[in-house]
Amino acid sequence: MSDKNKRNKVKQVVADLWQTMKNPSAKYSLGTLLGVGIVAGVILWGGFNTAMEMTNTESFCISCHEMRDNVYVEYKNTIHYNNRSGVRATCPDCHVPKEWHLKILRKIKASNELLHKALGSIDTPEKFEAKRLTLSRNVWKTMKENDSHECRNCHDFESMDYARQGRRAVKSHTKGFDAGKTCIDCHKGIAHSLPTMYKEDPSAAFPTGK
Repeated sequence: MSDKNKRNKVKQVVADLWQTMKNPSAKYSLGTLLGVGIVAGVILWGGFNTAMEMTNTESFCISCHEMRDNVYVEYKNTIHYNNRSGVRATCPDCHVPKEWHLKILRKIKASNELLHKALGSIDTPEKFEAKRLTLSRNVWKTMKENDSHECRNCHDFESMDYARQGRRAVKSHTKGFDAGKTCIDCHKGIAHSLPTMYKEDPSAAFPTGK
């Protein structure tokens, strides 16, 4: 088929589609077509939202052995996993925003992780440890920039009862809030092991106190 014939065929398809949109089918009423469109939209949206929620569970996160055999093992030994109140913070609670538009942005950024999964960048404990500092810094940077938004999925500063906190915690929180600090400034390593810092400036992981 010549290029001219191909162009004419495409033009004809576009013209037919436009004509159909301008003039509803004689066989089906505009209401019927609209109803079918709405139902199809609901089904598509439901499918998309279901897939979104399936990827937003702890079981999905640890389906990759990179997470299951490394950070998940560490997390199981922390207060976020097992505590006196019985409230457990799972992977998405700490790493995915609740708000829909922010969640979508996080999922888009997470697509980069699929690439590294395919490349096998951290598919052994040795590779994971070698990149732990870089991975940690990426998370710390994000949480610093969004004012520890994911921490606030569960924690509310205004609801803190200082009378039930230790004196050191009260002092640290008061000074931190007055200085404009955010959770991640002082709580690095709260759910996962800190990177090996023997070749790094300790201030890369801990606040200097200034």
